[in-house]
Amino acid sequence: MQLDLLVEKFQKKDASAFETLYGMYAQNICGVINTIVKNEGRSQEICQDVFVKIWNNSDSYNASKGRFFTWILNIARNAAIDEIRSRSYKNEKKNLSADYFVSVLESKEDESNATIDTKGLKKLVQSLKKKCVQIIELLYFRGYTQKEAAEELAIPVGTVKTRNRSCISKLRENMEVK
Repeated sequence: MQLDLLVEKFQKKDASAFETLYGMYAQNICGVINTIVKNEGRSQEICQDVFVKIWNNSDSYNASKGRFFTWILNIARNAAIDEIRSRSYKNEKKNLSADYFVSVLESKEDESNATIDTKGLKKLVQSLKKKCVQIIELLYFRGYTQKEAAEELAIPVGTVKTRNRSCISKLRENMEVK
């Protein structure tokens, strides 16, 4: 069936046209969403929401303004961006423990079993002051903004910025020395 005719039927709420279009585009749309969200399960949910949204707003598609796939793609992209800007997404990222990323710090393993990279990372991070480890954990491993880190640590934003710069500089120095 020709795409224009299929889209026309879809706009008239023909369920079989919707199913056909879903079959044609769902995999690609989910892939685009996953590229932005980086969470397969959540991407699938957003993809379903996108298709519900295009079904409910089918009359807003205008062929003279662009291709049907591009229309869906823009809706999907916006939905994915809305997701990563949402508070729940940010909170989910904050709840990731830094141990997930740098569990080597608390590893009880024998040093001889660790890889050279692991040993190096452990030494680099352990050489930092506690306040640097806190800042790095919040900003880089938990995804806090500088403002959120300042609130969490009950210090001014300017102090977070200064500590961040000095801590990263210290890490760089340590890497050059090793």
